[in-house]
Amino acid sequence: MLSNDPAAPSSFESPRVRQPVTDKPGGFAQMFPAREVLRYFAVGVGNTVFGYACYAAFVALYSQLLPVRYLPFTVDVASITATPIGVTESFLAYKFLVFRTSGNYFREWLRCFVVYGSATIPGLFILPVLARLLQSSALHNLAPYLAGALVMGGTAIYTYLAHKNFSFATREARVPTYRS
Repeated sequence: MLSNDPAAPSSFESPRVRQPVTDKPGGFAQMFPAREVLRYFAVGVGNTVFGYACYAAFVALYSQLLPVRYLPFTVDVASITATPIGVTESFLAYKFLVFRTSGNYFREWLRCFVVYGSATIPGLFILPVLARLLQSSALHNLAPYLAGALVMGGTAIYTYLAHKNFSFATREARVPTYRS
């Protein structure tokens, strides 16, 4: 039987098993496509600056309202306050500029909160400890800011993979592409 599908074997060929497009499923190049990673990095720099500016503004505000001895509490409250603002800005930037998905706004936005929430929870434990350690160094005046920057930097790789495979994952992205 003849088929109009160019990928289908002709009556003169033996049927072939279709092979995945990539030679190494789940390989490094498939997990981290260069252009997507570069877009993620560029947008992520902007998101990080925006998120860090929100965090720093709330640290400055709460530092005026709370005594210095409450620094560990101050940095956590600043982080909790800045996070929803930063997540919403990041969601919009990643949706339109990096992963380029359409529709599913509410579902993807909620998934971004899941990703950032799962990244934020460990940070809430690490952040006050790191701030306290840095406060006892020569950099004591910059302690909450440096601690925030270090924790934010550590979440970049985790959030890329989580956004790629969860927040903005499409059905097509989860199903391997085959060639004959």
